[in-house]
Amino acid sequence: MNLLFNAFLALGVACVTSLAHSQAPAPMAAPAQQQASAPASAGNVPIRAKVAMCMGCHNIPGYRGSFPEVYSVPMIAGQNAQYIAAALHAYKNGDRKHPTMRSVAASLSDQDIQAIANYYQNLPKGQVKPLPDKPSREPNAQVAGLIKKAGCQSCHGSNFSKPIAPNYPKIAGQHPDYLFVALKEYKTQNNPDVGRNNPIMGAIARQFSNAELKELANYVGSLDSELRVHPESRFR
Repeated sequence: MNLLFNAFLALGVACVTSLAHSQAPAPMAAPAQQQASAPASAGNVPIRAKVAMCMGCHNIPGYRGSFPEVYSVPMIAGQNAQYIAAALHAYKNGDRKHPTMRSVAASLSDQDIQAIANYYQNLPKGQVKPLPDKPSREPNAQVAGLIKKAGCQSCHGSNFSKPIAPNYPKIAGQHPDYLFVALKEYKTQNNPDVGRNNPIMGAIARQFSNAELKELANYVGSLDSELRVHPESRFR
């Protein structure tokens, strides 16, 4: 019975998806040092109840989404809290077009969003060591040229995991298929259901063919990462 319940939970809850720049950092409503295991709450509702919507996708190893195509849902444990919050605000106001995610984000207050963001930033606390400045593997000549043209590290920082501002994401080691889908969404225009409205990322992504974006995504996704899928015991 528990297995059946968990299966329905995993299929029924909404996914909190994320990658790329936000246009503005969200205001911090709780300290970033808050422990994931602490009895934090958003308003009068315990944080565990708030993140239940996220767990059914982001806390299941190997879980894949199907909109706008099949891809691995992004790892968000260990991601910058301000970036997670900014991404949720973007879904809420329509700058990121994803019907399910907009519905999820619309149900959350600003305080809820920040509490969820803080929870996931601190979820793997003490389990992940910061990456060195140098990537674990060097790109080939073609990819190195693409990286230079895109200027990825000017925002995402050394090793693609030390962003210059906390409202930018760590992307090293993120699922390559997710990175590819996200980059293509920045290129998408005039589609009511798909796309990400971000002038910086849009201008960068539109310089490249989809084949080139895939090469970039595959390289960045192959690197060591500070991001994790943190499975709930019920999903193991």
